[in-house]
Amino acid sequence: MQQYTYIIINFLTISICFIYSFHPRIKFNRYFISFLKASILVAIPFIIWDAWFTSIGVWWFNNTYLLGLRIVGLPLEELLFFICIPFSCVFTYYCITKFYTLQWSVRTEHYFTGLSIVLCAVMCLFFSDKLYTFITFFITGLSLVYLKYIAKVDWICTVSLIYTILLPGFLMVNGVLTGTGLAHPIVNYNSDYFLNIRLGTIPIEDAVYGYTMIAWNIYFFKKFTKSVH
Repeated sequence: MQQYTYIIINFLTISICFIYSFHPRIKFNRYFISFLKASILVAIPFIIWDAWFTSIGVWWFNNTYLLGLRIVGLPLEELLFFICIPFSCVFTYYCITKFYTLQWSVRTEHYFTGLSIVLCAVMCLFFSDKLYTFITFFITGLSLVYLKYIAKVDWICTVSLIYTILLPGFLMVNGVLTGTGLAHPIVNYNSDYFLNIRLGTIPIEDAVYGYTMIAWNIYFFKKFTKSVH
């Protein structure tokens, strides 16, 4: 049964949200195509990033918990991760913004985004020798610059709040992947490439990585959906 561990994690992550997608008050199933377009588009660069880091030993996967099928050097389960996690997050964003009005002032949005970009720049400056840390904060900072000042979105605070709400679930899933409750981690990290500051068993960079991935999924989901709440 151990070889099914990662695939089961993916299944459990998506199953409840998928079932509720058909609820008559939600009807998220109407947006499955929009979601798939967005998630695949976002997954491509993240998979390239993932495959690169795997190839140079930033992280690697424990075959004990995998089915054994690999594509571009990555386990099938890892590729599905880029669909399952975003599905649950985009679904949650859709539901919360459908039933609740989350309004932020222009000033709050401006200051929050600006401070986040500065924080990312500081992290890049001080930890340029840590590849995972540097790339993660560089991509996050660059993403925020694009979303706020080029795409001019007005939902960065909303996405950040919803991601914070989802963070315990994200940490629970990532916790299992990084070894919580298991004899050995499914995903192992080389301490030379990151800060080695962990939330339980999870590198702190993972939370930032996840935030950026979800922000881009929501951006393209909105692009592909004409009438999303």
